[in-house]
Amino acid sequence: MTTSQKSNQIREAVGYFGDADAMQLAIDDLLSSGFDRAELSLLAAEETVDEKLGHKYNKVSEIEDDPTVPRTRYVSPDFIDDAKTSVIGGLVFLGTLGAAGAVVASGGALAAAIAGAALGAGTWGMLGEFLAKFIGQNHASYIEEQLKHGGLLLWVRCLNPEREKSAMEILSRHSGRDVHVHSLPASV
Repeated sequence: MTTSQKSNQIREAVGYFGDADAMQLAIDDLLSSGFDRAELSLLAAEETVDEKLGHKYNKVSEIEDDPTVPRTRYVSPDFIDDAKTSVIGGLVFLGTLGAAGAVVASGGALAAAIAGAALGAGTWGMLGEFLAKFIGQNHASYIEEQLKHGGLLLWVRCLNPEREKSAMEILSRHSGRDVHVHSLPASV
């Protein structure tokens, strides 16, 4: 392969995992070994993949080397937990502020303002919990739909042969299946 051909290629390690915990351990290991979060990608939601490919796929092993398969960036479980907390906290704050403000604006006493704030916080807090539960369920559905197709795909972009070797060792160490390196057109 000539130098110009190499520059038109992206090399990446790929493997799939039988459970989310094993994949998360591999990702944690990759990140602590110097890989950047931006070098990691996961398979997009099933509906998105089916729409882009124009057909349903049966197994992740059928599409792991397809450069046209839509992907998504890795989002850490901590970020998902933070998002849930932010939704709940933000809505509780809005409910408290709104209810207290309404009571005070109407000329209400301090005790009524506090009671109104508590009621508002509870109401908006319940909405926040519902939205947080939706975020969690959406993530769980994403994982479940991929597992029914054979596993969770993880791609790791590798800038040189040493990184390829390291990525493959890490993916394999954490029970990655069909771990290998492939080349993709640089336009992907």
